[in-house]
Amino acid sequence: VQTPVFMNVGTQAAIKGGVSALDLKNVGCQIELSNTYHLHLRPGDKVVRQMGGLHKFMNWDGPILTDSGGFQVFSLASLRKIKEEGDIAMAFDECVENPARYEYAKASVERTLRWLQRCKVEHDRLNSLPDTVNPHQMLFGINQGATFADLRAWHMQEIAKIDCDGYAIGGLAVGEPAEIMYEMIDVV
Repeated sequence: VQTPVFMNVGTQAAIKGGVSALDLKNVGCQIELSNTYHLHLRPGDKVVRQMGGLHKFMNWDGPILTDSGGFQVFSLASLRKIKEEGDIAMAFDECVENPARYEYAKASVERTLRWLQRCKVEHDRLNSLPDTVNPHQMLFGINQGATFADLRAWHMQEIAKIDCDGYAIGGLAVGEPAEIMYEMIDVV
């Protein structure tokens, strides 16, 4: 994917506004984003797999980034239980509330790092299986650290040691002032 890029958001593998996958291709869209949490709820993992995977389900032959649903873990906090286990198509991360306590944000980035380490091992294992739907699926790690520059920098240095296909910046644009968001992007 050539950057900078427009990435269409097709949360449930459907493009909003009556735009088809072919329309997106015709306007030069290179990549589409879907949300694993919403896809899990509807239409469900089983339906997507029966259709031959997400590409066939949505009739898209380009790259797809599947978001971890980390924002939903934050926004649906009353429904969550945070544990060490957590593996979704894109490495699972914890999006902490804003403002966050430093101690909690530090524990969260350490946990998110452990999730990425385990996700990478499992992702590689799954991609090596002969019946994997998408054996060339890429894995992105997600940088977290709330609005603490030292945590953001430490976390990025640590996740960069893991051989991921790409890295995303998460947990921003969740209520912090724009200047703080830009400062954190500069740090990362």
